[in-house]
Amino acid sequence: MSGSIIGFVGSTSRPSKTRALVEVAARRAADQAGSRADVFDLLDIGREIGAAFSRDELSGQARDRLLAIENADALVVGSPVYKGSYTGLFKHVFDLVEPERLLGKPVLLIATGGGHRHALVVEHQLRPLFGFFGALTVPTSVYAAAADFAEGGGLKTDLELRFREAIDQLAAFTERRELVPA
Repeated sequence: MSGSIIGFVGSTSRPSKTRALVEVAARRAADQAGSRADVFDLLDIGREIGAAFSRDELSGQARDRLLAIENADALVVGSPVYKGSYTGLFKHVFDLVEPERLLGKPVLLIATGGGHRHALVVEHQLRPLFGFFGALTVPTSVYAAAADFAEGGGLKTDLELRFREAIDQLAAFTERRELVPA
């Protein structure tokens, strides 16, 4: 396969645990599927995204990033939890995506938060958003709280196993999608 897996992070801070997880997931899945990975976040899109009412108002890099999301063979998306949901600018990016461009596209969902009380944000916020697009969200999602990270930044064993399972599913869904004629 020569396609691409795009990772998109709804965070405006670096370094970011959310971005670190999305980067690792996208690269591992791309390696398994024999494709390439590219990861970007809201800072890479630029400030203009917040002022754009339509995709026609986007220029250069912001438009290119939106097209990368739409043209990817698969997505790894992640957002830090903010007030019980994904970030507003994360949602705004997907407000500008043409819905038919995500139809049937494999998507791995990732969220991070300070504690486990937000663990269902993936199921109650992210999965319905991508369901609207008809995207193929992989069954295993990843939610990581501060306590799930080991010293040195790695993941504790339970979360690492879930993380690997989600990546394996994305790679498998991406490979199968290549076998289905468009």
